[in-house]
Amino acid sequence: MEENKSFRDIIYTADEEGHRKWVFASKPSGKLYNWRSIVSYIYLIVFFTLPFIELHGEPLFLFNIPDRKFILFGVIFWPQDFFLFALGMLTFLVFIIFFTVLYGRLFCGWVCPQTVFMEMVFRKIEYWIEGTAEQQRKLAKGPWTGEKIFKKSAKQIIFFLFSFLVGNTFLSYIIGVDGVLEIATGSFKENAGGFAIMMVFTFAFYGVFAFLREQVCTFACPYGRLQGVLLDKFSVIVAYDYKRGEPRGHHKHDEESKQLGDCIDCGLCVRVCPTGIDIRNGTQLECVNCTACIDACDSIMDKIEKPRGLIRYTSENNIVTGEKLKFTPRMKAYSIVLFVLVAVLTVMLVTRKDVTATVTRASGQLYQKRDSVYITNLYNIKIANKTHEGFPIHLKVENLDAKIEMIGKEVSIEKESLAEGTFFIVMRRDQIKTMKTDLEIGVYNDEKRIRTVKASFLGPVSKK
Repeated sequence: MEENKSFRDIIYTADEEGHRKWVFASKPSGKLYNWRSIVSYIYLIVFFTLPFIELHGEPLFLFNIPDRKFILFGVIFWPQDFFLFALGMLTFLVFIIFFTVLYGRLFCGWVCPQTVFMEMVFRKIEYWIEGTAEQQRKLAKGPWTGEKIFKKSAKQIIFFLFSFLVGNTFLSYIIGVDGVLEIATGSFKENAGGFAIMMVFTFAFYGVFAFLREQVCTFACPYGRLQGVLLDKFSVIVAYDYKRGEPRGHHKHDEESKQLGDCIDCGLCVRVCPTGIDIRNGTQLECVNCTACIDACDSIMDKIEKPRGLIRYTSENNIVTGEKLKFTPRMKAYSIVLFVLVAVLTVMLVTRKDVTATVTRASGQLYQKRDSVYITNLYNIKIANKTHEGFPIHLKVENLDAKIEMIGKEVSIEKESLAEGTFFIVMRRDQIKTMKTDLEIGVYNDEKRIRTVKASFLGPVSKK
């Protein structure tokens, strides 16, 4: 393979001057492609229908960053739950690391949104309008005839319309379906900002799928860069069995052909690759493990009556030694860490409170002498209601004989909202034994105590 070592110094989608080389990938076919299609169709159905599914009158999933409101499987999370979000992201990161160490870029090839939309939607639209890879290449090089203008225009219009659909669906995960419909059906003057965001999302997806395409996986996606650090010789990847395939050559019925490997150097694995690489050169940054080369190679092996699997899911160790996948110490360590994080996250989610309350003494205030008998302290209360129902609340001091006097009306908290209130705690002087008295304040909905909050009461020490 000495003559092929230059592949290490070039990007397949750029020429020697650095100009873009457009990839005209042949349409794949085969068992793995069929399975990927089924997975992709399920993915697309879930993606486009999930925003419309509601639970308790709320979306099943919502990531409303502007309002700092997040809903996962109907459970509402607020900024007060940031520690849960941080732990969840850490758990997800460890999962990505462990998954990549073990299975390589399986995620990229099967369920990455970029791959699903590019290969299973936009690429198929391209085949439908412009034909096969050879017909697309011929059309691109040919003069601007009426047929070429029609096909190119039709393709770009459909690309833009589908990008508009994808962009608005993605936006509905952030502001909800009702928010998107309000922007779409309301007056332009009142919804100019929302309409601008809608178009930004649309043009972003249109630019990615109509022009950037595989460049996103090669240059923009951090996961592709990360795999170079995480993969080892035991990781499962899409790989070419060079021990079986080399030396390459066209098989003939002579003695020389008997010395050749199983690879007949047909180049079909390169022609079907959506990133334009030659998988026979080994694991490369651009490879997204889409399995198109596996199906292509298997079809050739069937024709020349050779065993399938010249290109397959395997590991470098398996190719060299023939040993099966090993569960290495690094994999075990990642598994233990992941298990601990998942366990901690699960416990925190199960014990998470639907209503949280914080009581603080009013800043800059000490204590007030109401008369010769009573001392008062002024407090602020903030309550977060993460449930789907609103309710009034009242407060009660649990551990001492003290009275609570609300300033203004009683606090009533709406569903999925925050509420604030101000109140005095009134205590007899003879109950104050130290400068700082610990209090336990119960937060009640009718007669049901929903939270207990700790606070401190300042006052003069009784001389009795």
